[in-house]
Amino acid sequence: MPAALFSRAQPLLARCEEILKGEPDASRAQRMALTVFAIRVLGAVLAYAMQVILARLMGGYEYGIYVVVWTLVVVLGVFAPLGFSSSVLRLIPEYRAQGRHGRLSALLVGSRLAGGLAATGIALAGILAVWLAGDLIASHYVLPLALGAVCLPLFTIGSIQDGIARAHDWPLLAMLPTFIWRPLAILVGLAAAAFAGIPATATNACIVTILATWGVTLAQMLVLSRALPREPGARPARGDWTYRDWLRLSLPILLVEGFFQLITSADVVMVSLWESPQQVAIYFAASKTPALAHFVYFAVRSASAHRYSRLYHGGSRDELGSFVHDTARWTFWPTLALCALLVPAGPLLLSLFGPGFLAGYPAMLILLAGVLARASVGPADALLTMADQQGRCARTYVLAFSINIALNVTLIPLLGIDGAAIATAAAMVFEAGALRHQARRHLGVDPFILGARPGRTAP
Repeated sequence: MPAALFSRAQPLLARCEEILKGEPDASRAQRMALTVFAIRVLGAVLAYAMQVILARLMGGYEYGIYVVVWTLVVVLGVFAPLGFSSSVLRLIPEYRAQGRHGRLSALLVGSRLAGGLAATGIALAGILAVWLAGDLIASHYVLPLALGAVCLPLFTIGSIQDGIARAHDWPLLAMLPTFIWRPLAILVGLAAAAFAGIPATATNACIVTILATWGVTLAQMLVLSRALPREPGARPARGDWTYRDWLRLSLPILLVEGFFQLITSADVVMVSLWESPQQVAIYFAASKTPALAHFVYFAVRSASAHRYSRLYHGGSRDELGSFVHDTARWTFWPTLALCALLVPAGPLLLSLFGPGFLAGYPAMLILLAGVLARASVGPADALLTMADQQGRCARTYVLAFSINIALNVTLIPLLGIDGAAIATAAAMVFEAGALRHQARRHLGVDPFILGARPGRTAP
């Protein structure tokens, strides 16, 4: 009997050894995906715990103000990098393979410089807009919004540094600052403030968030500068600062990344236009609970994006098709399992935020359907972006965002936060179908979880 069990376990053990030690591209991707997955699991739990603690400390009203401001920082923090946070995944391997070390050095500095300057400009414009808006913006939002603008530049530089680290297969340096160290720093700062008797208001929470974001990003910058390899002849010449070429690649990616984030986050801001901060807080809690399953998608996307580029531009189309099929499986089945757990656990999780938050449970169930739809095609957006289809991908997201906004404007006044959830889930379903269509038509691969595996004929 033990011998029989051992013989059955041998293929699984061999596969585990291949993942842990093997050199093929898929094995390296799986190792990175497992690392990123572990960080995202811990990060998702930590982020959720942080939101629960914030809601408990601040109360629904102040917490609702804070989450609107933080959502705007996250959304603008996707547009401010000008697409460099993802385009470096494409450019760094290309420059290193071609031995263009001067241009690589220029990119490493220039991408962060461009993102930081763009974020500073957006922050200043935002502060001016808040000041000029006068009574059009509720008074309780004014100071927190200004503080959110102060947070934006280093938030943006941090996201570009994440991309640089991922392009070098350094998942710990890429993920830990964003998903572990920054939330921990915010929690420690809030605990210290509470111990000192400082009121837990949205304004004070924003100040703590600024300090945490700036401190973690600067520490990441120091570590990254020491980790980057020093290549001979790496001093960039004037011709290496090719911003026109970089932006030609980056700006379509910016549209993809930006509208992707808008589809995910605009609903929170839209809810604040019609509902009270208390209702915003309830909806935010309802939208963050499905994120406990949605992180699988982000983990696989982070581990796979630059490998899509490598396989596509290397002409390995059969291997690309198999890899796309694998990433769809890595994304969908764990997401489905987590969604199945969240359905019964949802009421308990929402009740952790405080009294009244259980009202967000129907919205949470609706959003889970959207999460499953997005997971059913894996990271198809990253596939299209890395395979020179970023323009088509961007148009898909513009359409999905337009649908999202139109439905939000129509449904929130009628159904409240449930209307926002329906609008966002519907946009995700459209997004998944459109991305699958684009991948099949222009790349000849089917990212859908039930699509035929490459080399087999679809029934």
